[in-house]
Amino acid sequence: MAEEKKEKVVNVSTAFDCLAVTQVLVYPFRDGVSLGHMKAIATIVLNDQIEIRGLRVMDGVNGLFVSYPIDPFFKGEEYKTVCTPISRQLREHIENCVLEKFQAAVA
Repeated sequence: MAEEKKEKVVNVSTAFDCLAVTQVLVYPFRDGVSLGHMKAIATIVLNDQIEIRGLRVMDGVNGLFVSYPIDPFFKGEEYKTVCTPISRQLREHIENCVLEKFQAAVA
């Protein structure tokens, strides 16, 4: 009986593995603005149902990457993100969509 419940829980968790980026808005900074490694701000919409604002396109040691919004009220030594993808597949999907739109905007 416990195995049956476990199978149902697994099925429920896989129901949310189909998130897709349905909209991307990227706002690149002009050359005159000095914001360090930050190159743009982005907003994404997942499955036409949830909007995530405050993503940042950053220029790091290994090239461009997407950074997620941080909690301004966190009082730790480092920082805490407000939201972040759990699966690697979703993180890569979001990053690819945002960076593609960024490259198109600056070209």
